[in-house]
Amino acid sequence: MNCLIVDDEPLAIEVIKNHLEKIPALKYITSFSDAIAAVEFIHNHKKIDLLFLDIQMPDVSGIELIKSLQIKPLVIFTTAFSEYALDGYELDVVDYLLKPISFTRFEKSVNKALELYSLRQQESKNQVTDDFIFIKSDYAMVKINCSEIEFIEGMDDYVKIFLSNSKFPVLSLSSMKAMLDKLPEGQFKRVHRSFIVPIQKIKSIRNKKIILSNMEVSIGDTYIESIQQWMKSK
Repeated sequence: MNCLIVDDEPLAIEVIKNHLEKIPALKYITSFSDAIAAVEFIHNHKKIDLLFLDIQMPDVSGIELIKSLQIKPLVIFTTAFSEYALDGYELDVVDYLLKPISFTRFEKSVNKALELYSLRQQESKNQVTDDFIFIKSDYAMVKINCSEIEFIEGMDDYVKIFLSNSKFPVLSLSSMKAMLDKLPEGQFKRVHRSFIVPIQKIKSIRNKKIILSNMEVSIGDTYIESIQQWMKSK
């Protein structure tokens, strides 16, 4: 597991670093005494699996740091203050280590993290994802890989599904709502009464238009507010 240490005490960082380097399953990446810099690193640079995190730090606390992360690694709190234990429970952290941290107690906490990490990895492998759908077109059921959908256009009682691997769209008798319900949740967005687009293929949004790889799609007036709210949440 890739490990990051965030603590404003250099001695505490050194103790944790020495402990984790004794455990082969852990890989020390780096450490930060500044929580804001740590958040930026997690967002932009490395995949961090396990975070050793102090709670009381200047400017941004460890609790605020966790809440700011969209994708949260496993977290072990390392602190000199026992009164934050309830916060750790509510944030679903792996463990709560009180300083000074002995290697025996550290190892016990890490073993718990390793078990949870292994469980997550197994669940990820076993998870069934809807990466394709079947659409009725003419008298056949056509299999469509969702990753190949460029955009979907509604025309009265039909939808046209434009694919990256085909010159011609797939035509199906369907409403736009029914079509959206068929698609994997969270991967497509309706931006107009006549258009559905794949979120991963949005290049930019400007002047009430969605810019895709080879296409510009207008944002409908009734969808502008929901698109703006969605953008703010990202």
